[in-house]
Amino acid sequence: MDRRAYMDILQILLDFFTGYGYLAVFLVLLACGCGVPIPEDITLVAGGIISGLGFANVDWMVAVGMAGVLFGDGLMFALGHHYGHRVLRFKPIARILTQERFAAVQEKFDKYGNWVLFVARFLPGLRSPIFITAGMTRRVPYWRFLLMDGFAALISVPVWVYLGYLGAANRDWLMTWVHRGQAGILIVVALLLAGVAMACYRKKKNGHPAPLTPKK
Repeated sequence: MDRRAYMDILQILLDFFTGYGYLAVFLVLLACGCGVPIPEDITLVAGGIISGLGFANVDWMVAVGMAGVLFGDGLMFALGHHYGHRVLRFKPIARILTQERFAAVQEKFDKYGNWVLFVARFLPGLRSPIFITAGMTRRVPYWRFLLMDGFAALISVPVWVYLGYLGAANRDWLMTWVHRGQAGILIVVALLLAGVAMACYRKKKNGHPAPLTPKK
């Protein structure tokens, strides 16, 4: 997404959040978690901006951001866990979890095991499909899902909210650092994936049990 598109979305969110505050931020993040194509990072940045402009408290905004992303992610996981493959009968879910995405998620589970749940927070296109699939396998306890997802959210949510807070008065500076932040996070995730892949390879080579594989 180019800079102009980000600015347009950001302005729409700012207008909405300024009028409705924490509840609006929570609901938009919930929608993001449910697969609605709204950039989660820009949503969190917008929450930080209205905090920097005096419409909200930045620490409370971080808490609301955590609640929104975890509730949305948890809902996707719970749907997959409760309904299993029947969840694919719901058209909105079927649009999110296409056959191609389902195959891609299965491949990632085979390679990286439960670490996929951590990395998913930084993969917008695969986040919801990964969480639904993790629930569908019924091999991931809810507490483990929350632990992995929550650990990732503790990194991403404060970064974006406080970045918006610090750049509230200078949008050009802010958008420059948003793009740098996105690139930086992707680099960190790529390094993490490489490390996890190497660890999984060593386990297999040493005869350890294979990581989690979703049921078909």
